[in-house]
Amino acid sequence: MSQEELADRANLHRTYISLLERGKRNPSLNVVQALARALGTTMTRLVSEVEARLPRK
Repeated sequence: MSQEELADRANLHRTYISLLERGKRNPSLNVVQALARALGTTMTRLVSEVEARLPRK
């Protein structure tokens, strides 16, 4: 899915999606919810998948 399509589905600006992907912005819980819905998943699953990809300290 392109940034533009995700932005459209989540009702967000595509530039904001790019900033999120690059770690330049941190999403609010409302944005996480909108992204999860746009991706057809839950907030829990979305955050879990992202967390699993983070390096362990």
